[in-house]
Amino acid sequence: MSQSDANRGDILIVDDTLPNLRYLQALLTTRGYDVRGVPSGHTALMVARNAPPDLILLDIKMPDMDGYDVCRQLKADPQTCDIPIIFISAMDAVLDKVKAFEVGGVDYITKPFQIDEIIARIQNHLTIRILQRQLQQANDELSLTNVELRQANQSLQASNEELDAFARTMAYDLKNPFAAIIGYAELLGETFHDDPTPPMERLELIEQIMRSGRQGLRIVDALLMLARVRRDAVETCPIDMAVIFHDVRRRLDAMLRQYQAELVLPDEWPLAVGHAPWIEEVWLNYVSNGIKYGGQPPRVEVGATPLADGAIRFWAGDNGPGVAVEAQDTLFTHFTRLENVGQGQGLGLAIVRRIVEKLGGEVGVESKTGQGSLFYFTLPAFSLDG
Repeated sequence: MSQSDANRGDILIVDDTLPNLRYLQALLTTRGYDVRGVPSGHTALMVARNAPPDLILLDIKMPDMDGYDVCRQLKADPQTCDIPIIFISAMDAVLDKVKAFEVGGVDYITKPFQIDEIIARIQNHLTIRILQRQLQQANDELSLTNVELRQANQSLQASNEELDAFARTMAYDLKNPFAAIIGYAELLGETFHDDPTPPMERLELIEQIMRSGRQGLRIVDALLMLARVRRDAVETCPIDMAVIFHDVRRRLDAMLRQYQAELVLPDEWPLAVGHAPWIEEVWLNYVSNGIKYGGQPPRVEVGATPLADGAIRFWAGDNGPGVAVEAQDTLFTHFTRLENVGQGQGLGLAIVRRIVEKLGGEVGVESKTGQGSLFYFTLPAFSLDG
């Protein structure tokens, strides 16, 4: 399609002087425009509302209704308000031109007119009209896309909520069988221990059953924690890390003795804002990883560093082999383990990230191969000024 074809439009001419009307019709028709002509204001209103044109050339002085009234009514009608109207009149006073623009005209051409001038002005306003339509169409398509995106997001959110509900239900359903497995294994172990000469193979099998059951129960608990952090809204308050670490050490006591690990704590902790039960889980993950993947024997040191932006950086450093640079970006995603060795399911650090980000902080790791790792998280510092 050529440029002239693309810009050609439908023009309505309104003039009660028939020679003028016929002259303009012939002139514009030969230039490739679709032209309709009417001799009165009332007829113009009826024609424009029935089949809106792309542009209107409107005379002012007409016997039944002047051009100003015609323009006012067209601009008041939602069906025709966007049609550009060019006034054509022999009236050359400034007040007449001002009034034409006040009632909604886009241009004013004084009779007698130059052919090239009227063609240029018509073409300019038709081009503007076409661009406005294209912009409106693009806006409509964008609005439709936004509606579809909102609907897709709502559908995805509903699916996620259903999946979360299903996962929580399955996790709770799994807790009882795992607890029963552990309970029966312990009962069997006590039964065999009463035997003066229990078969060692049976005791080892029982111990394996108990370990597997406890591991399964830990996985279920981790899944439930992940779901709770995503779902629950909690109030934050000042937290005492010394109190939290008292519980962390108690929960890790058996592991510390098993690995003969050393846990080094600072003398004092800065006061941060968070949710204590969740932060306890963060420290539990960081310290237990430092023990499991630390040196021989493991040494884990924890501490805190105030930052310039009003946050506190809490960290746990170990003496392990370190984490390769290419693996560090994925450590805090689901189902990623520190190493292929070990029996973790890769949920711990994902829980850490979700907890800390929900509390307004960040997580990260600094590590070089052979030089240990330092895992950290940030929390807002407590301030009396709020």
